[in-house]
Amino acid sequence: MQKQFYRQIWKLIIPIVIQNLLSAAVNSADVVMLNYVGQSAISAVSLATQYAQILFMFYYGLGTGASILCAQYYGKGDWEPIRVVEGIAMRFSVAASVLFAIAAVTVPELMMKLFTNEPELIALGASYLRVMSVAYLCWGVTEVYLAILRSAGKAFVSMSMNVLAFSLNIVLNAVFIFGLFGAPRLGVTGVAIATAASRVIELIACVIVSAGTREIKLNPAYMLIRNKLLFQDFVKLALPALLNDVLWGVAFSMYSVIIGHLGTDAVAANSLVTVVRNFGTILCFGVASAGGILVGNVLGENKIDKAKDYTSRVMKLTVITGIVGGVIILLITPFVLRFADLTDTAMHYLKVMLYINSYYVIGIAVNTTLIAGIFRAGGDSRFGCICDGITMWCYAVPLGFFAAFVLKLPVLWVYFLLCTDEFAKWPAVIRRYRSGKWLNNITRDDLFENG
Repeated sequence: MQKQFYRQIWKLIIPIVIQNLLSAAVNSADVVMLNYVGQSAISAVSLATQYAQILFMFYYGLGTGASILCAQYYGKGDWEPIRVVEGIAMRFSVAASVLFAIAAVTVPELMMKLFTNEPELIALGASYLRVMSVAYLCWGVTEVYLAILRSAGKAFVSMSMNVLAFSLNIVLNAVFIFGLFGAPRLGVTGVAIATAASRVIELIACVIVSAGTREIKLNPAYMLIRNKLLFQDFVKLALPALLNDVLWGVAFSMYSVIIGHLGTDAVAANSLVTVVRNFGTILCFGVASAGGILVGNVLGENKIDKAKDYTSRVMKLTVITGIVGGVIILLITPFVLRFADLTDTAMHYLKVMLYINSYYVIGIAVNTTLIAGIFRAGGDSRFGCICDGITMWCYAVPLGFFAAFVLKLPVLWVYFLLCTDEFAKWPAVIRRYRSGKWLNNITRDDLFENG
């Protein structure tokens, strides 16, 4: 069983890690290239992309929520429910994409004012958001489709689509930021154009792949399929996961609101820290996603004891990868400090924030694997929603606002307090894991007779 587990888990982890690595590389490329434009450009894009982060968490919640059902039905060998779930998830994702796109076109200045009161950052961020409206429309379709493919054993195909989009994004970033090959030098707007163009091409590639796939297609007709039982299961299982990720994403954006009102030095330092932390969590998130899919497949086969064994092994990998992630951040830190072009104050913030993140990633790793991976695989998405909702909104966000604007603590003390959120969750999360209440086979046999 041990050899089988590691063979299966690494088959899933490697494509997911490559996707996450390229995603982090795109964010790094944005920051590195904008470093030559100026600190204000880095800060503006960092704040404007908070909306993309919120939207990503919405898509991620939909995708992983849908994967709860799809992974188990894939383990059961039943394809029709997977198509129905894809259609349900698409209805939600397309609706959210349209709303965000309309807001980005019509009120981008207002969107930026939620994060900063600096006129220069508002103007730069607004120009970025207008162009990104196109990316939002494409992104909502591709993220859900690729998540469904991963849950159904097609992680390599999903990875290939992301490789195409991310690679193209990096190349186009250079073209439009620096004005290569006769293109205009567009700075912040160029970053948005590169992202939007890469997302359009990714969607086109998904359509092409879909045409050659027999089991799961990117078919708008799936959104018209109605099945009462599956919709009820989706609402019960996927929507708490969606709400969980949106609550977490918005709360994390509140961290940026807090830091955004502490000055451009804090914003610039935090934008670089976010990029480095993304590299430190790549392997952790790969284990979380792969572990959730694998445990879900086994539960769909109704092999509860095997699922328990696999989960124990996933957790061991999680702790190891969390430690590795912290070491990666420490190793990257000297290079970041050498090449970053920031003020002396921002450089000091950057150094201390990176050290804090070297242990913070361990907390992220454990919670992500359990809440977003293992618990959801067994249909227990409600617990994570409650846990994150209470921890983020009743503890971390109020603590951050109180420390920054009432106590008026120094920037680094505020940042340190914000980074206690993951460890505050540990007692409840580990207790839930040990209880075994998340181990459930959630598939049905009577779907289309009663649908």
